Amino acid sequence: MSVRAVEFEPTFEGWQAAARALLRDGVPPADVRWRETASGAQPSLIADATASSSGAVRVPRRFLDLGRRAAAASDPARWQILYETLWRLVHENHDLLNDARDPGVRRLGALAMQESEGEPEGEGAARLVPAGAGLAALRVAAASCTGCDLYRHATQTVFGRGPADARIVLVGEQPGDQEDLKGAPFVGPAGEVFDRALADVGLERERLYVTNAVKHFKFEARGKRRIHQTPRANELAACRPWLDAELAAIKPEILVCLGATAARAIFGAGFRIMKDRGRFAATRWAPRTIATLHPSAVLRGEDPAQEAKLYQMLVEDLRLVATA
Repeated sequence: MSVRAVEFEPTFEGWQAAARALLRDGVPPADVRWRETASGAQPSLIADATASSSGAVRVPRRFLDLGRRAAAASDPARWQILYETLWRLVHENHDLLNDARDPGVRRLGALAMQESEGEPEGEGAARLVPAGAGLAALRVAAASCTGCDLYRHATQTVFGRGPADARIVLVGEQPGDQEDLKGAPFVGPAGEVFDRALADVGLERERLYVTNAVKHFKFEARGKRRIHQTPRANELAACRPWLDAELAAIKPEILVCLGATAARAIFGAGFRIMKDRGRFAATRWAPRTIATLHPSAVLRGEDPAQEAKLYQMLVEDLRLVATA
């Protein structure tokens, strides 16, 4: 087969449209050359095509999350690496991403983490955070945060909730759809899982402080639905001063990171949630810091058996917190 030159807008969505058409036509990675066009330029016929219903492709949610992050990297080879991984997921091994030793998986992971070294989005929130303020003053100040562009589309800032003298602080990734509408963390479907897990280990939510690493909901609009988008590292960096200020005001004994995004914000980019979860370590924010699964991970289980397994992992880790 001759080599196909694919012109596309250099965004994850632009690449995704082109990749769907290539998969539909059975074009292997070795026969593709990716060419970025300027934003708004006319894409190639391949990039503009849509897959037929019979050619619909299902891939793990994790690939979509990694793919969006990798697309934000600066390496020009990222589009080819993405397509090679997608091709292998579809044609060779649907569980490919579980093999941490696979060279292709490692390259994709490295691309996804490249942005972690970036500068904060926009000016960042540091200039907006009142020095030495308590939680009440921080909440008021955060309500008008414009430290990054996420505020432009979100309904409101979703600041942390809980007592100022909480012994335990739990940090998630960002508000979801319901949290954005209601103005409180963990009140949507993931919040229901969260509350059930807390009850199972005997932790009272009223005595905990619950917040997120990012205070505005990042999403992609699809019709009437708003689909969660993983925050980029520069967006995390922009919002980081709010989290730092919350933790400085509370001075918790135990800090719990819910999910990979929160864990990497606290432990660093090399943290791997499935490998490193469930172990206490001292950090500058708390003498005992631990990471576990985000409650939404339970909801993404591929079947009831996997959901039960993921939920049990979450409960096991929270039980360590409850008995600490």
